[in-house]
Amino acid sequence: MRDTARGWHQDGLSIGLVPTMGALHAGHMSLVDAARHENDRVVVSIFVNPMQFGAGEDLGRYPRSPEHDQSMLRAAAVDAIYKPSVADMYPPGSSSRVVVHGVTDRLEGAARPGHFEGVATVVTKLFTATSADRAYFGQKDAQQVAVVRRLALDLDLGVEIRVCPTVREADGLALSSRNAYLSPPERQAAVCLSRALGLAAEAYGRGERDPVRLRAILQGPIEAEPLARLEYAEVVDPSTFSPGGSLAVLAVRIGKTRLIDNYDLKLPYPG
Repeated sequence: MRDTARGWHQDGLSIGLVPTMGALHAGHMSLVDAARHENDRVVVSIFVNPMQFGAGEDLGRYPRSPEHDQSMLRAAAVDAIYKPSVADMYPPGSSSRVVVHGVTDRLEGAARPGHFEGVATVVTKLFTATSADRAYFGQKDAQQVAVVRRLALDLDLGVEIRVCPTVREADGLALSSRNAYLSPPERQAAVCLSRALGLAAEAYGRGERDPVRLRAILQGPIEAEPLARLEYAEVVDPSTFSPGGSLAVLAVRIGKTRLIDNYDLKLPYPG
């Protein structure tokens, strides 16, 4: 991968990277499309990163569809698919880790200890291996985006972080590889996340700014859904993830499946 990227740069070509864990869907492909429009070469990495999964999480059963993924990426005419093994990424004796402080302290960072250390470490390695000029992430993973932006800035990595809008189903559910876990009744119940975000955006548009009331609005549709269990609902600053600001964030369990979503309340909510 390094040799290929070095050759592209020697030819004056720019490189866009789309980091993924596979099980690709239309949301991932929107990132590929954005990378294609802004770069001469596009690399998609596929690596299910064990370091960002905690004890008892779904590493072993995380959706994997290698043949489907490669078919989609060939149809999109990406220039390289980078698929390192766990041994490639974390060889015996590997002990260096990348830790981002501050933005990782709350919400996903608190709910999933060690998760963002795993994200920051693997992203740094992917940036290094691909020599990317730009890297593409989805807005759905908003706290991850904030972590990666902080990381790239603090370590002077020379990669531009590009963030693309969340891709949603017709009923508003954000696309996620983990949606495959949902049974038909759970899939129907999962719409409560986007419904909650829409109600909060409507209230914000009418002038509501009180974080307590906005949080209550977010909680309402989740608490009304029997199959849903709320982990958190907050309005935060999108850069620091400290309380305040205009980004509504949710983490909800639908049955055994943990889903996250978010929306900038300053924007009109579609639908």
